[in-house]
Amino acid sequence: MATPKPQRSPQEIEDIILRKIFLVTLAGAPSPEADPRIVYLELTAAEVLSEGKELRLSRDLMERVLIDRLSGSFPNAEPPFQYLTGCYSRASDEGRKIGSMKDKSVKAEMEEVVRQAKKLAVSYCRIHLGNPEMFGGGASKSNVSPLLPYVFGKVASTVEGFGSTSEGVKPPPGFIEEFFGDSDFDSLDPILKQLYEDLRGSVLKVSALGNFQQPLRALMLLVSFPMGAMSLVNHPWWIPKGAYLNGRVIEMTSILGPFFHVSALPDRTIFKSQPDVGEQCFSEASTRRPADLLSSFTTIKTVMNNLYTGLKEVLLSLLKNAETRDSVLEYLAEVINKNASRAHIQVDPMSCASSGMFVNLSAVMLQLCEPFIDRDLSKKDKIDPKYVFYSNRLDWRPLTALHASSEEVAEWINKGDTEKNIKSGEHNEGQNRLLQSQEATSSGSGQSSGTERAKYPFICECFFMTARVLNLGLLKAFSDFKHLVQDISRYEDTLSTLKDMQGQAPSQQVDIEIARVEKEIELFSQEKLCYEAQILRDKDLIQWALSFYRLMVVWLVDMVGGFKMPLPSDCPKEFACMPEHFVEDTMELLIFASRIPKALDGFLLDDFMNFIIMFMASPQFVRNPYLRAKMVEVLNCWMPRRSISFRGAPTIPAISCEESSKALCGYRVHRFSYAGNYPLKGIMDISKTKPNSLPPLLFLSSLPIRKR
Repeated sequence: MATPKPQRSPQEIEDIILRKIFLVTLAGAPSPEADPRIVYLELTAAEVLSEGKELRLSRDLMERVLIDRLSGSFPNAEPPFQYLTGCYSRASDEGRKIGSMKDKSVKAEMEEVVRQAKKLAVSYCRIHLGNPEMFGGGASKSNVSPLLPYVFGKVASTVEGFGSTSEGVKPPPGFIEEFFGDSDFDSLDPILKQLYEDLRGSVLKVSALGNFQQPLRALMLLVSFPMGAMSLVNHPWWIPKGAYLNGRVIEMTSILGPFFHVSALPDRTIFKSQPDVGEQCFSEASTRRPADLLSSFTTIKTVMNNLYTGLKEVLLSLLKNAETRDSVLEYLAEVINKNASRAHIQVDPMSCASSGMFVNLSAVMLQLCEPFIDRDLSKKDKIDPKYVFYSNRLDWRPLTALHASSEEVAEWINKGDTEKNIKSGEHNEGQNRLLQSQEATSSGSGQSSGTERAKYPFICECFFMTARVLNLGLLKAFSDFKHLVQDISRYEDTLSTLKDMQGQAPSQQVDIEIARVEKEIELFSQEKLCYEAQILRDKDLIQWALSFYRLMVVWLVDMVGGFKMPLPSDCPKEFACMPEHFVEDTMELLIFASRIPKALDGFLLDDFMNFIIMFMASPQFVRNPYLRAKMVEVLNCWMPRRSISFRGAPTIPAISCEESSKALCGYRVHRFSYAGNYPLKGIMDISKTKPNSLPPLLFLSSLPIRKR
């Protein structure tokens, strides 16, 4: 009969488990065939013996042994961080083995031992990363945090598609969550700050074809932890400071700036990202197969949408946290204010952020607006027009109003302050605030008269910030694209002229000039296709913008009493003081979208049509005649380009902008939408029409707009 195997005591089992986890021994040097990483802690063993204790590892000796192992200098020993993460991994392995123990009391004790070992390993990981020189290893040769590969390894399985990479070290299960989820802010903050700087550096000057997805996923992971979110908004580079701060500095030096800079759109040579999207995807485009170009368009659209989604999730994580929400709004406001000159015809690339950053920011802001740009526009009442006057987050002073002068705006603000002060019963204090407001107005300050910033709901803040971002971003990109097309056309005309000259009188100088112009056309064509790939081919982006501006026009119309005519005899002050670019951007978007195939398909344009009809002949509401003319230009874009008949109506030829303006202002509009091969087709109530006097329109719903 076989002799039964002697049963080990809990103390012996504990000793065995801890020796395996920490790779140390107190009972003499390990045998030659043992793991070479095992370290004999001779001095620790001598101290334990002098205290009259057995040479066994236990919970009581665990931290002491770990400190001695980290502080000593041993051959074949791993560096501190790799050793500690290895301890955590080995503890996880031992924890799985313990699960098969039959003795429940011993099993519970050993599970507690493993938990303590893991917690200790994580704690000393934080200590080491916060103080790299503490355990005698000196500062790391690399400037990158040793934790970064583990963060990359954590998100590696979620990174797929073009531009992704498998770089990273797979962390032990649960290590990242325990590292960032169970600690105080002071110990984690320096570690997180280093990680954020490393992530920023990893995407600096990376284009849409580069590896931005892994750092972006890592950023999303870090801000999902409350301590990670707090550390990010408290980072010195969250909003850079300094006398020379401008839009480009924010883009290049803030933590989020390089992520927003990732783009397919071209930038100045000094700031150009790699790989070059135009060169890789659209070089010699005229000789490439359409299928190749379509593949490039699809790739760029896909990776850019991945970027939009990732950045939106980062901002959402920060916005959902009450302690970090205001910091996000401050960052967005600073980006907008420091790049206000992007609205100018000529933009200084050294002082303004790139078009790529602002197009990306436009897409992200539109996604943040998605909950309140629903079909019914149910949240529009939360948008307070007084934000333009009393919020000091954005600088509205340089913007032209729809009808009011700057003096009228200042008078209206001061009057509102006075009424508010009287109503509150704080007359003396109110006078002081009024004086402060008048002084601020005269000195050019756009801040509220009170000492504290007025509070507005997020929907209100997001709406106005999105309107400003679109003006400086997406709408500016439309303008840049239009100018780019014009430049290409001019160069092609020049090239044609040069070739004619060469044919008549061959010359080496003309040959050189032809080569130069052809090279310019090639570069401009690459830029044009980059714009097309990121903006024109993205139907979702265009329709998000259309939905936002539909909310804009409905909200503006509510200020004058809703969709009805005639308009009030006096223009309401709030409407008159709204920035002119709110309406101008709406019209520019409609004009641009009307020229993109299928961009308007399925989108109801009733509200836009009725807005145009109400205001295009109303100088007492929209003072700028060029803006009213732009409304007529929208209608001209929607006119069919050949004669067409509907339901027995007479054949109606296409008519001029002036004629369409007169016709549409004089008759009741029923329903309107975009459909079919022509921008507008359909039927109008012709009970009061004159033959051949109205354009053929498709009307889909009745609105109370009467003949004037």
